[in-house]
Amino acid sequence: MTQQYQHILVPVDGSKEAELAFKKAVAVALRNGADTELQLLHVVDTRAFQNVSSFDSSMVEQVTKTAKQTLDQYVDYAKKQGLTNVSYTIEYGAPKTLISREVPEKMHADLIMIGATGLNAVERILIGSVTEYVTRMAICDVLVVRTDLDNQPTSFKKH
Repeated sequence: MTQQYQHILVPVDGSKEAELAFKKAVAVALRNGADTELQLLHVVDTRAFQNVSSFDSSMVEQVTKTAKQTLDQYVDYAKKQGLTNVSYTIEYGAPKTLISREVPEKMHADLIMIGATGLNAVERILIGSVTEYVTRMAICDVLVVRTDLDNQPTSFKKH
């Protein structure tokens, strides 16, 4: 029996890794049938703004505007590939818990497709990888995308 995923969640952050995960998710959704839902998620990490002494809402508004532009392009791409049930949401808060638990529960996700991290070793030690956290704590299956569309190692991997 092959697994038929019906609700695929793809966290995107503007990185090449996230874009690759998105494109592979489109292909998986198409293989799983026309009624498969592809939900894109961008999380604005509000903790990043807490230490800014001159914080104002225009900073968050600009980040949100940029995210919407990218997400609109992704939705257009998915629809041109033949998906009809594709949408996105922008959430505000801690990416780890939103991606691994809260959003998947809300949308009844049965698969999270996420790009491998681009963080360097020091950042991973200090703050931990979102991808690593999601693979441990998610409430559904997780597929970490590490290769390009031809399943070859990506050229943007950090060594």
